[in-house]
Parts: sequence; structure tokens; C-alpha cells
Amino acid sequence: MAVLLVSATGAGIAQNMPATATSTLLAPTSLPKQADGEESLRIGPGDLLAITVLREPEMDRRVRVRDSGEIDIPLAGQVRVSGLTPDEAGNAIAHRLEAGGYLRHPEVSVLVQEFATQQVAVLGQVARPGTYLLPSPRTLLDVLAMSGGLTDAADRHLMIEHSDGRTPAQVFLSNQAADALEANVQIRAGDRIVVPKAGIVYVLGDVGRPGGYLMQNESRITMLQAIAMAGGANHTASEEHVRLVRNHDGDIDEEEIPLKEMERGEVPDLLLQANDVVYVPFHLGKHILMGATAIVASASSAAIYASH
Repeated sequence: MAVLLVSATGAGIAQNMPATATSTLLAPTSLPKQADGEESLRIGPGDLLAITVLREPEMDRRVRVRDSGEIDIPLAGQVRVSGLTPDEAGNAIAHRLEAGGYLRHPEVSVLVQEFATQQVAVLGQVARPGTYLLPSPRTLLDVLAMSGGLTDAADRHLMIEHSDGRTPAQVFLSNQAADALEANVQIRAGDRIVVPKAGIVYVLGDVGRPGGYLMQNESRITMLQAIAMAGGANHTASEEHVRLVRNHDGDIDEEEIPLKEMERGEVPDLLLQANDVVYVPFHLGKHILMGATAIVASASSAAIYASH
């Protein structure tokens, strides 16, 4: 019988092998290790495994882990490997073969040939959005570097969705190198990083370059900075009647801004919010009386400028 033949062969193996089952590493070089020395790579559903039983070539095979986390091994039956390291999976298969009396002290190696779950997704405003292999935890800066880094239009407030079900986290990645390193969180396989587009403020009316401007400087921009980016108010502008129009979920609010006093430092500069519209009117009365709704409508067709 086939079982007796395999068992006899296994007995021959037992004479020259130690009494513990082992498995090969994932690659010729050692696996990434965590601080406590444990392997950080874990097998997951969809991964393609190459199973090798030493001196038993008829048992070698390539199997894909089912959604249930199990694989089918001849004689051993169904073995759950999801969540195990390759070394632990080899031990589990070897234990099943030995417990069933098919082999004595078998040596089983497991190699992950294709990864289905050891990936991280980087979406949004990066140079190369997509999924990237992440066999071990890496820092946020490392993963962003893999995707080519942030684009000029990226917001500095990044969202991270964790694969372990934890509440999504928002991370502020400062333009300042020292501050960015402090916010350099750990990213694990299965996580998703979303880099949104930076907010836009609009400067319209009698300015040098009316249009929309990305909030690129730490995702912040003030009233004076926005007007400066727009080329400043023209000499024909009515600086006494500058208005800030703000849209709160469909409710439009507006206020008059003392621009001259702000430029002289007599009143503090104002921090703007995304989608704010700064309107610098002309001296002509019909422009001064332009309604807030019309100002918001004109912002939607404004050209977008990216500062460098």
C-alpha cells in the first residue's frame, strides 16, 4: 500500500534526522525579524505556498491558501496555516504527518512564492499609486518612498486604515524633516495609506493672478499669504472692501476683511480654510456689490495654481 511505502521511507529518514521538525526560511537570506526575534511575516489567505518534504518528492506541491486559511496536504489532510510564519506552517504540517503515523520526524519546508496579503496600498497624491509588497513592517516614510513620494498637490494630513480593524488614524507629515521623522509611524501588511489632495483657497477680483491656490505650506495658508501668491492687490483695487466668503455645508457666510490694517500689522493675519474665497473688488461700485453667491460660483471656474 502507498501508506506503508511512505511510512517505511519515513523510517529511513528518521535514522539520520533530529527528532524535531523544521522548515526552511522564506528566502536565501534570513527573514525580517521583529525586536523579540520572532519572524514578522505571516501567511494569509490567497498566498501561494511551495511545500517540500525532505526525501519525499512525491509529496512536494504548490498550494494556494483558501479563504478559510487552510491548505490540503496529501495524508495530512486540511492544515490551517493562515496567521503562521512559514517556519510554523512547516512544523504544523510535519506534526500532522507524524501524528498520523505516515512519517517519522519529517522535515517540511514552506516557501511563500506569491503574496496575496503581504501588501500595502498607497492611494491618492503620490507619484506612483498602487499596492506594494510589504513582507515586514516598515515606516511610513519608507512606504511613501516606495510609491515615489508625495506630489506637489498632496495634503500633509494622511489617513491610515489599519488592517487589524483599529480606528483609522490621521497623521500629519510636516514639511520640516525633524517633525516628519517624529510622526513616522509603523505600517504593516494590509494597511492602506490615503494621501488626499491639498485644500484650495481662491483669490478673485482685482489681483495680479486671480485663481485657486493649493494649501501646500504645512496645509496652512493665511490671508496675506494667499493674496501674495495671487500677485497682490492691484493699484485699482478697493482694499477697504475685501471680503472673505466661506461655505459651511451649503451655508454661505461672508465678512469684510481690513486688509490694509492687516498688512500694517495692526490686526492679526487670518488663517484660511479649504475652499475659502477671498474677493478683492475693483473701485467700480458694481464689483464692490457683487453678491457672495456669485463670488462662490465664479470660484468654481477659477484656474488652479500650484506654488513651488
